[in-house]
Amino acid sequence: MPWPPGPVRLRSGVVHSGPVDRPVRAPTALMMADLNMNSTPPSFLSRVALAVSSFFAILGDARFAANVARLRGGEAFAADRPAPAPVAAPAPVAPSVAAETSALQLLGLLQREARFVDFVQEDTTGYSDADIGAATRVVHAGCRKVLAEHFTLEPVRSEAEGSRVTLAAGFDAAAVRLTGNVVGQAPFTGTLGHRGWRVSATRLPQLTDAKAASVIAQAEVEL
Repeated sequence: MPWPPGPVRLRSGVVHSGPVDRPVRAPTALMMADLNMNSTPPSFLSRVALAVSSFFAILGDARFAANVARLRGGEAFAADRPAPAPVAAPAPVAPSVAAETSALQLLGLLQREARFVDFVQEDTTGYSDADIGAATRVVHAGCRKVLAEHFTLEPVRSEAEGSRVTLAAGFDAAAVRLTGNVVGQAPFTGTLGHRGWRVSATRLPQLTDAKAASVIAQAEVEL
């Protein structure tokens, strides 16, 4: 048959060539992907058919022509692109305890170990100094135990109390409080009246019921 066989009319990616009864369809992206994934090269006749159909498809389909241009420019098929690296799951975040609940926990620990709330709530006007002093030893020992078990404390200032210290400009006003005659701007030089304390670690027990923290001392019923 002479070539070309007749006028060419393109419509919706279908090519009609004169008296040819069977239309030649443009190769789809799926067909191109199959060819790309197939390790066996196509035969000569298959390549001729692919070249002819691609030629008319490029003329009649601008989008297909752009895809061919990208392939000729070196862009890889989607199947050839490396799979995206797996995204690591975020590390689990420890459940935070509200400040109010933490304060109730501490108060409950002081009550359990030192009877702190009982001592403070007691009206001591009817007791002698000796009685109060004896009770204070118990409270002091219990409070000291709570601090040692659940907190790590360290002094804010390393100097000995009573020594002369100089506070340079930009000192941490949240950690050091000035007293006495405060005039002008830093640097300040004065006497260390208290070393201060800061908490460097907290070890409060994990709560199973945050609402129960409000009960700092259970009522006792003897049977």
